[in-house]
Amino acid sequence: MSLLKKIFGSNEISRTPKKIIPWNRLTSVNQLIEIEKESFHQPIAIFKHSTRCGTSSMALRQFESQFEADNTSVKLYFLDLLSFKDISNEIAIRFQVFHESPQLIVLKDGNTIHHSSHHQIDAGLLEQFS
Repeated sequence: MSLLKKIFGSNEISRTPKKIIPWNRLTSVNQLIEIEKESFHQPIAIFKHSTRCGTSSMALRQFESQFEADNTSVKLYFLDLLSFKDISNEIAIRFQVFHESPQLIVLKDGNTIHHSSHHQIDAGLLEQFS
């Protein structure tokens, strides 16, 4: 090993593979009908995210770092609140959950079985709904 590498370290960048989260984009109010139907076959999780909010970004990063695809059969949907506010409003009405951001809502058999927001969002909880 050269003296410069010992002093300054290697110029090689250590790259850990980025975890791929199986997000399904929620972009239409009409999708909520299908999501409700899907929830009778498997649990559904909707992550509501505000792209301009630091707290929401932190909660999303934490959720994604905790998420283990091998340990859950929950189908994930991602909602960009700033682009699709009407969908968020319809979720609140249809699934009777007060709007918060960030927010995680879990549906099963057409009903809300869990919802959490801010620092209470925990991807590890999804295992119990599988």
